[in-house]
Amino acid sequence: MHSRELVQEFYRDACALELRAFKPGNVSIYAAGHGMQVADFLISATVSSAHLVNLELTLGERIYYAVQATRSAVGCNTNLGILLLCAPLIEAALRCDVLQNYQAVLTEVLQNTSVKDADWVFKAITAAAPGGLGSAEQGDVIQPATMTLLQAMQLAAERDRIALQYVSNFKDVFDFGVIRYNTQLNRWGMEDWAAVAVYTGLLSQFPDSHVERKYGGQHSAWIAAQMLVLDQVLLDSKTPESLVSKFSDLDTEFKCKGINPGTTADLTVATVLTVKIMSWLATR
Repeated sequence: MHSRELVQEFYRDACALELRAFKPGNVSIYAAGHGMQVADFLISATVSSAHLVNLELTLGERIYYAVQATRSAVGCNTNLGILLLCAPLIEAALRCDVLQNYQAVLTEVLQNTSVKDADWVFKAITAAAPGGLGSAEQGDVIQPATMTLLQAMQLAAERDRIALQYVSNFKDVFDFGVIRYNTQLNRWGMEDWAAVAVYTGLLSQFPDSHVERKYGGQHSAWIAAQMLVLDQVLLDSKTPESLVSKFSDLDTEFKCKGINPGTTADLTVATVLTVKIMSWLATR
């Protein structure tokens, strides 16, 4: 299989695996929510995948056309954060020759973003219309871009965890997500629960940008406390599948309050994709 087709498959598989993971507050095979179904996300992954591996387009164009394909297919924003995270990870994978160079190539991809990239991404964000977007004095997405995409992400990094990945070379993914995923996969032998462990670990440590855009810090401490307990219960368990009822209770409570930790779910997809890419590169 050609590298482009293989990485495209990794992306679709990562999106599908994240949906098999029970993520309280988020859509999964265990529970729909927020007016969205699992099918919406699976369709979104399928229609966006070809755009993300098309290196004849710029990074910003790939994100924009993937967003447009998603909107046309499902009529709502299911994957803006996923696309913003996965597009540079995929480009780096396709430009990389060996595993040891992957993060260095990713740094180059991020450093080489242009004003045009920012303009395309601003259009993509406006088209996706994420909840609680608001406005900004500099780098407002409803205005034409006047800075590179990386510079725009630097402005947003303090308030947006996805933007932070651009300026930290995906620190959350490499320094926490991949390590947590591989550790728990080796322990349990179950990809879906390894992905759950990434989600619970991230959400127990970091406020979710999507939630904070909607509610400010109103729920942040409570969410962190709930997830810290659940994360520890999960890590202590030898049979994580036995915890479904605990996860279900918290999922119901989150959704009753309108809490959808979408950014954390997006970072979970990015982590699973990175694991798959790194495993592939290790064999080259």
